[in-house]
Amino acid sequence: MMKATKNEKLLLEKLLEKALVKEEDRPYKVPLNWVWTKLTSGFAKCLDNFREPINATERANREGDIPYYGATGQVGWIDDYLTDEQLVLVGEDGAPFFDLIKNKAYIIEGKAWVNNHAHILKSFYGTNGNKYLMYYLNTFDYRGYVNGTTRLKLTQSSMNCIPIPLPPLAEQLRIVVVIESLFKKLDSAKQLAQDAIDSFESRKASIMHKAFTGELTAKWRKENGVSLDEWEKTIIGNLCDCVVPGRDKPKSFTGTIPWITTPNIEGDYICTSSAKLLLTIEEVNEVRAKIIPIGSVIMSCVGRFGLSAIVENECVINQQLHAFLQSNLIVNKFLMYNIRYLKDYMSNKSTSTTIAYLNKTACNSLPINLPSLIEQSEIVRILEYTLENEQRAKELCDVIQKIDFIKKVILARAFRGELGTNDSQGESAMELLKEVLIEKM
Repeated sequence: MMKATKNEKLLLEKLLEKALVKEEDRPYKVPLNWVWTKLTSGFAKCLDNFREPINATERANREGDIPYYGATGQVGWIDDYLTDEQLVLVGEDGAPFFDLIKNKAYIIEGKAWVNNHAHILKSFYGTNGNKYLMYYLNTFDYRGYVNGTTRLKLTQSSMNCIPIPLPPLAEQLRIVVVIESLFKKLDSAKQLAQDAIDSFESRKASIMHKAFTGELTAKWRKENGVSLDEWEKTIIGNLCDCVVPGRDKPKSFTGTIPWITTPNIEGDYICTSSAKLLLTIEEVNEVRAKIIPIGSVIMSCVGRFGLSAIVENECVINQQLHAFLQSNLIVNKFLMYNIRYLKDYMSNKSTSTTIAYLNKTACNSLPINLPSLIEQSEIVRILEYTLENEQRAKELCDVIQKIDFIKKVILARAFRGELGTNDSQGESAMELLKEVLIEKM
């Protein structure tokens, strides 16, 4: 290699000054043989000039076999390509920048077309550099780098300044290998957990079907000399009164009567203590609402069909809920579980403009197979015992969110040099950075 001239040395120093992150701006400490550099000055090239948006109408006329990518992944197909190599894409807008778990960056391979909702990056350090970069961008804290209210945006100028810890090439490889090995094991565990949860949901649906078609209490009926023919086919409106909410949300909340909304339905019973909005009787009358008495069954009539619970304290409901008052013709828990069983039926019967909805008439018309009160109570008893055991099985597998969190912990440690892979006596990343900058001169 020829000896650098004085001008070349000065230029390299300027490039280094531009590429290195000032000490006071470094997010945290890294090993001594690593350096902090700015994303597009010392780690990757921005290739945003190779992206181009194509609207849905035009894409429909140009459908092909080339992936068309956006902020968080592939969004369609097209008949031509703008890039043909391994690249890293990170959202410009529309990405979940402030979500700890969700990814903001991903790798693409081969022929592709990228729209203007994603930035295109290519590491100066090859394939492993691309993988390292993707993992880093998926754990980076974007606060202070994205702006916007309804839709967060990572501008190119902000992206260029993102600080990234640069380890030597060998360490980049070791980090990627360890991350992928650990992620593979975690993904296997996650799949097992998901399979168990899917199995639980399938068994739960089967149990609910047996409960409301008579199969669950077949043995009980035989022991008690009861026939399935004694069940009555009817509708809920024939059994109990349906109460709808008032006309509008009250203007003020200054009392003690809970205003219940969908998020307050957390289990089998309404958690009135979690209601943050409390009304006076005058405020209730203002919107012509009715007090829902204890023992009533509340159900969602908008969007989330099947969501239901029993009222433990008097309350008022909002316009996404209906209530069935407790009746001596039907056990309230039997009704609550039956509503959950009918969620698919409700979805098919709902009216839909911007969101699916069931009016009072539709709610009253929900079909129900009605056994005697004694058998209703027996169905509830068996159902709750069976579902309780099934719930335990589900809880044993409810680790998916924890696995996603563990992945982020692994990434956080990786980019601090805490995976136990770094060779402090090995090459310095500063020399690696200088080589890259020299090539750019």
